[in-house]
Amino acid sequence: MKIIFMGTPEFALAPLKRIYSEGHEIIAVFTQPDRAQNRGMKVSFSPVKEVALTHGISVYQPSSLKNKSIHDTIAKLDADIIVVVAYGKLLPKNILEIPPYGCINIHASLLPKYRGAAPIHWAIMNGEIKTGVTSMMMSEELDAGDIIAYKETNIGIDETTEMLHDRLSILGADLLSETLSDFVAGNIKSIPQDHSAASFAPPLLKDFTPIDWTDTPQNIKNKVRGLNSWPVATTALAGVVHKIYSVEIGKTSEITGKKGSIIATGPEGIEILCSKGTIIIKELQAPGSRRMTAAEYLRGKRLDIDGEETK
Repeated sequence: MKIIFMGTPEFALAPLKRIYSEGHEIIAVFTQPDRAQNRGMKVSFSPVKEVALTHGISVYQPSSLKNKSIHDTIAKLDADIIVVVAYGKLLPKNILEIPPYGCINIHASLLPKYRGAAPIHWAIMNGEIKTGVTSMMMSEELDAGDIIAYKETNIGIDETTEMLHDRLSILGADLLSETLSDFVAGNIKSIPQDHSAASFAPPLLKDFTPIDWTDTPQNIKNKVRGLNSWPVATTALAGVVHKIYSVEIGKTSEITGKKGSIIATGPEGIEILCSKGTIIIKELQAPGSRRMTAAEYLRGKRLDIDGEETK
């Protein structure tokens, strides 16, 4: 089969590498335009573009898929199927209708749950214990096409978005490989989604990162796990906002006091009062500093129980 692959971030790498290694004919890769990043505003390629160029695959980076020239370009490529994995753009109807086998998508959730841009983050933040990847036929509506197949996996109690992302990328590669094999064999069957059961995973914004200390320990831990490694949960210590990468639920559950106040510091971390218990900060990053354990952080300063820094 002649394949156009559309993808952008690291999540798409394992699926792309898998179908390339299996000998599928990837005639073109579409990915997001190059962007200037970091303080130096150095232009960088997407992870998918870097891999495509390594293998000599033609790369296209349109800013929009809605103009006629892009439609005509895709039509002239004469692909049998379009594969989409975390591309970052919706495909308009006139492009969906081009390939004879249609357009398929690998999505990082068990659809119809968590349609949208951040399914891994939201599954963890919402305390899900199971997730997976879905292959589906694409439609005009976001992540609403007919389901081809699923692969499920459990979410570890301490697993972060970063960890789960890597596992689901490999699981997605497995599913894509099997789905393409079914297409070649003529064994594809798909079923409509139950749209009434759909939930959504909208993009994450940095203003979502502050920890709400009036929340419960488990909800706070889920948030920290879900926002690791981007955009990262935050809280103020000694009046300065810190990034919080890892926490544990404290054993204390019946302490009264102001939520968000520090009740203990030491080798185990920084223990903070929240609703119905405490949270122990295990790993954090101060502005202008590196990511470190709480024990390392506390070697350079002490924090009073009211959160103020002791010189």
